[in-house]
Amino acid sequence: MEHFVVSARKYRPQTFKDVVGQTAITNTLLNAIENNHLAQALLFTGPRGVGKTSCARILAKMINSDGSETGDEDFAFNIFELDAASNNSVDDIRSLTDQVRIPPQVGKYKVYIIDEVHMLSQAAFNAFLKTLEEPPKHCIFILATTEKHKIIPTILSRCQIFDFKRITVKDAKDYLKYIAKEQGITAEDDALHIIAQKADGAMRDALSIFDRVVSFSGKELTRQAVTENLNVLDYETYFTSTDHILENKIPELLIQFNETLSKGFDGHHFIAGLASHFRDLLVCKNPITIELLEVGEQTKEKYLEQSKKATQDFLLKGIELANETDLKYKTSKNQRLLVELCLMQLASITFDGEKKNSSRFIIPPSYFKRIGITPVPVKRPEKEVPTTAKPSEEKELKPELATATKTAEPKPKLIVSADKKPRSGLSLSSIRAKKEHIAQQKDNEPDEENLPREPFSQDELLDVWSTFVTRIEAEGKMNLAAILSIDTPTLKGTTIHLTFPNATNKVEVERQSFDLLQYLRKHLKNYDIALEIEVDEEMQKKFAYTPEEKYEKLKEKNPNIELLRKTFDLDL
Repeated sequence: MEHFVVSARKYRPQTFKDVVGQTAITNTLLNAIENNHLAQALLFTGPRGVGKTSCARILAKMINSDGSETGDEDFAFNIFELDAASNNSVDDIRSLTDQVRIPPQVGKYKVYIIDEVHMLSQAAFNAFLKTLEEPPKHCIFILATTEKHKIIPTILSRCQIFDFKRITVKDAKDYLKYIAKEQGITAEDDALHIIAQKADGAMRDALSIFDRVVSFSGKELTRQAVTENLNVLDYETYFTSTDHILENKIPELLIQFNETLSKGFDGHHFIAGLASHFRDLLVCKNPITIELLEVGEQTKEKYLEQSKKATQDFLLKGIELANETDLKYKTSKNQRLLVELCLMQLASITFDGEKKNSSRFIIPPSYFKRIGITPVPVKRPEKEVPTTAKPSEEKELKPELATATKTAEPKPKLIVSADKKPRSGLSLSSIRAKKEHIAQQKDNEPDEENLPREPFSQDELLDVWSTFVTRIEAEGKMNLAAILSIDTPTLKGTTIHLTFPNATNKVEVERQSFDLLQYLRKHLKNYDIALEIEVDEEMQKKFAYTPEEKYEKLKEKNPNIELLRKTFDLDL
């Protein structure tokens, strides 16, 4: 039986051209060697399995090569690899610094590769500082780590840092295709793509998974064999689930979810994968973003076909629901029920993105469509003009009603915008809309020279005043209407005088004075009208609040009430 060498070792890169997905770093190192511009301390950092140690070995071999060596020359006497995970003490670093002073016997440089350098102790780092800053001319240090943030800044500042990136799914798949061809294995494109995705950017992991799947399926590598061996949910599961959701087939969807659980898959994994599936369908909606879809060509055609059935609103709502379930999954006590509720909510979304229990219909529209009936939406009743308004004034009042609705009330309220969505009266958008409305009203006013200034009488003022009070009562502004009814307005020239019992009433009317004056000026056809408000605290005494005060008021109007009380011996 021959000794088996795993693919990760068998196909380890021997030159910079063999390194997958790190073109920028390999080109930089090649140029540095050719131009004699190589630093004496290098730090290779990045995730696992992306080629840090391999690049360090290739670099160590290249800087000692002068072109006269044989192909199998590896300069083992000049390359020293130290595992900092197990040699992390001060004594290990001191031993290393003692060896550094000795020049190489063969070649030009001695290269020290320290792997997992972040595992060195604080004392070991400090012992290494001086040597790292001023190494001998014949010595080069290459440090490799997956956790750069654990290295002290004084070490980082003495190194030239190279950040290795994760290997893309496309690059990993292409390299796996090359290895499969070298080994005489027939592999489906989707199968290699699933392996590359499962590796999560690490080429070493991709090669290990490849060996494992080949041991399972032999020379024929199919998508079904890969998904079965890796215990991942196939694309077909999500395609079928999405079809059930789009067709509102809740029973079939729940049965499929139960079958998925019976195969040993986790509900959390299922709902997270469904959210990713919706994201991929959304990506397919626009030709510009199709390149973001990291799947094989055959699977891409299926995504494009299914994306035509689902609207953008449905996919956005579906991603939102699935993501909420994903976040709540770990804290839920009944995790299966949580996922099933999410699936039922997803299946309750129709093709146009509306929920079945739409506010316009008690019975979902899809039910009527199946039986051949087209439901008619219920129209919301429009606001009516106050009944006290004259027919001739009805057309004039309607725009005024819209104006009054937009003007600010001192208390928070809900404003219904054109898109039927309620918003707070204290929101930034409503305040901005109010300012724009007032500015627009001022712009629409005629020039000051052309403003009407027709005379009017006290009776005409009272009629218009009464109409305004009736109108704001119909709008629900009972507080303002009650305040305006406290005193009868008196006219002196073009100034309207009002007297209130306290300052609170004055402030309330002054807040609404813009609408009031606009209304009076327009209907009395005189733009010189002004408002003057006074406060008379003596008026407060005229109002009766307690039963005794009310009785005294009645007795002043009719003294016979006192006789009635004494005759029948009545109590208050």
